[in-house]
Amino acid sequence: MAPKNKTRTSPQRELLHQMLRIRRFEERCVELYSSEKIRGFMHLYIGEEAVAAGVCHALTPDDAVVSTYREHGHALVRGVPATTIMAEMYGKATGCSRGRGGSMHIFDAAHRFYGGSAIVGGGLPIAVGLALADKLQGRSRVTACFFGDGAVAEGEFHECLNLAALWRLPVLFACENNLYAMGTALARSHAETDLALRAASYDVVAWPVNGMDASAVSEATARATESIRAGAGPHFLELRTYRFRAHSMYDPDRYRDKAEIEQWKRRDPIDALIARMKAAREITDDDLAVMEKEISAEIDQAITFAEQAPVEPVEDLTRFVYSETPSTRGTTPERSAEVAS
Repeated sequence: MAPKNKTRTSPQRELLHQMLRIRRFEERCVELYSSEKIRGFMHLYIGEEAVAAGVCHALTPDDAVVSTYREHGHALVRGVPATTIMAEMYGKATGCSRGRGGSMHIFDAAHRFYGGSAIVGGGLPIAVGLALADKLQGRSRVTACFFGDGAVAEGEFHECLNLAALWRLPVLFACENNLYAMGTALARSHAETDLALRAASYDVVAWPVNGMDASAVSEATARATESIRAGAGPHFLELRTYRFRAHSMYDPDRYRDKAEIEQWKRRDPIDALIARMKAAREITDDDLAVMEKEISAEIDQAITFAEQAPVEPVEDLTRFVYSETPSTRGTTPERSAEVAS
């Protein structure tokens, strides 16, 4: 996790700091994308920061996190260094996925962060597998699985909730309901729009949460994970949130009413938490300035790291694509020895 210092001495400050890190990191990524330093697809988390900050705040380092292709925020809060995330965005060899995954495939086993997956609903079976392994090994761990409302329409969702409930697996299903599956509104694709109710039909403990309130998300996650660790089986949180930006950088965003977007922006989770903290005299403008300065320095360092990082050598392009054997075309005796070791 991010190192502690004098500007983060309370849970509220930590939540605020993490949300600001996500917001500022992604704002810089937009600039870098526009200047073509970051290429490929990129899906922004701006507006949904309270979910990542709140859920991950309530997890332990030993728990696992499985994410989606909108995962920069999850990875940052989980503790994956901003330097290796940014290098991955640049496609550099020092990225957390060796530059091979880019924006949609952030992965860091050391922080038990298992993707980053470009397949809608693709993380659900992985999460169930991790949780099954933990149960069979008798480990007191929780696997938190993030996915969007669009994934609830996928077959994996129903199969995974059913198996998790049957086997009473230690999974926290964290549904980020931002009301749109790409450009399709929830009510246009789901006959039952109460997603917590749909999860409850599998005998999974489920309830909706205000996903624009980091404290509410953290408290709900703590309650759920405590119950899961006590052997109560999987839990489902419908985290009702909203993305302020389009689905991806290539999306013209013509399917949403601009008034709707502005209405949700008035519920900005960062502004809301700052207002509450100021009202309670828990933070000052000077504190915020210090926090912003720290975050800006961290992002500057990440960009410098990414820009100075090497690209992967051309001769390594086929590595990790298929299992290498001495008979693989182009394999040298030196490569064969490396593979054998």
